[in-house]
Amino acid sequence: MQQESARQARLARQPGPRRSRGLLVAAYLLLTAAVLADLLTGPQTTVSPVLASVPVLAGSGTRSVRVPLIAGALAAVAAALLSLVNPDVATAVHVAALAAIVSVTLASAANVVVVAAREHELRQVRSVAEAAQRALLRPVPPRVGPLRIAVRYAAAAAEARIGGDLYEVLDTRYGVRVLLGDVEGKGLGAVDTAADVLGVFREAARTEADLARVAERLDAALARRPEGGRFVTAVLVGTEPPGSGGADGALAGEVVNCGHPAPLLLDRAGRVRALEPASYAPPLGLLALTGGRYRAERLSLRRGDLLLLYTDGLSESRDADGRFYPVAERLAEAPALGPEALLDHLLADVRQYSDGSPTDDSALLAVRRES
Repeated sequence: MQQESARQARLARQPGPRRSRGLLVAAYLLLTAAVLADLLTGPQTTVSPVLASVPVLAGSGTRSVRVPLIAGALAAVAAALLSLVNPDVATAVHVAALAAIVSVTLASAANVVVVAAREHELRQVRSVAEAAQRALLRPVPPRVGPLRIAVRYAAAAAEARIGGDLYEVLDTRYGVRVLLGDVEGKGLGAVDTAADVLGVFREAARTEADLARVAERLDAALARRPEGGRFVTAVLVGTEPPGSGGADGALAGEVVNCGHPAPLLLDRAGRVRALEPASYAPPLGLLALTGGRYRAERLSLRRGDLLLLYTDGLSESRDADGRFYPVAERLAEAPALGPEALLDHLLADVRQYSDGSPTDDSALLAVRRES
């Protein structure tokens, strides 16, 4: 419910609805001015035909068929009164005005019925898509052993409910396994690909001791898809089981980067470091084209360290001058917050940076090493 309320609030703040309301108000003001001019210009002229626009204006902002019908009835009454005020105008003109009002009223009512039916169908489709995405992207555990975890998914369009970003957090016998990825392209095809990747990851992460081998399993699954299959940029993170840390309390782990933006490590001193891979590896599904392999880079999480994983919807958001959102810089400047509050802060910051119009979906996942 909170997400739906936020979505409605974003829609209300968008310039489109505000502009349309302003145009409707202007139309009503012009219509009022025309009627007043009719009353002041004497009995020889009339503007009653313009009253046919009343049901159209009324129907544009409602999904109730009664609104344009009532507005049309009122317009017909107003036209009849104007015919009494303007007796010198030909009767045919008054009859034509009434006929226009009736026909436009019926057409406006029919249009409201059609639009309402289509919106109802669209809501049903979106509801199914939202349920599918909830089943696909399961809620992550807020805490696994010494790790506190938070995730946020933000659609670029306020009305969007489904996309190709994916994430998963699993507690396995090999330790915690984390996946965050971004499917090439959009639409249901991207969702289908994301479902395949998550299904393979959920099985491979629990059976493969080597995190790089998990990535290779994901790549092989995508490579077996039909021609024209999509690729996926992804980053995999694994940590050792609780209790296996060193004398300094650091938790050992590893990162496998598959053509994805490098994760950012924010240490407890407030310093930010990008975990760039030693060598480039292609996205999942394209490994055979390079003939290489995926390699795991060592990772050490000390108490208070936070690891931020994100998709390029965050880093490729632009300001009015076309400059990309500086994720590392903004992360370093962020106040000291827990993972959940930090992700909310970054999403609010990037919306302000891009003037509320990000161009792509964003998935963010934060992992913080607790005591």
